[in-house]
Amino acid sequence: MRSYTIGQAARLLSVSPDTVRRWADAGRIPTERDEGGKRLIEGPDLAAFSVALAAEATGGDGDESTYTTARNAFPGIITAVKLGDVAAQVEIQAGPHRLVSLLTREAVEELGLAVGMEAVARVKATNVHIDRA
Repeated sequence: MRSYTIGQAARLLSVSPDTVRRWADAGRIPTERDEGGKRLIEGPDLAAFSVALAAEATGGDGDESTYTTARNAFPGIITAVKLGDVAAQVEIQAGPHRLVSLLTREAVEELGLAVGMEAVARVKATNVHIDRA
């Protein structure tokens, strides 16, 4: 079974190693120590924590506007908006992920999308490729 160091977990969760240490010290993430004394997080524990962390971030307040069939949500900040005559391109930085969406200019204007705004990129695809890291 794969284990992760505090630093690796921090990179995967897009937080600082100090944040992961505080979560571990508070008992939010179970850790074990290796022979050298380094704290390790078991893969299934890290996966479960990341799901719980994402649920906390979305609020889970029951607001109907958040109901969607698109399960891949990337909350972030809009970093670029390029408007054409009919189409537009919007870029969102969601943690370490840069997402680019092509949509109509009308949709961008109706939503009032602008650089610096918070936004959620939702992805629903029939084909998703996964590479082993």
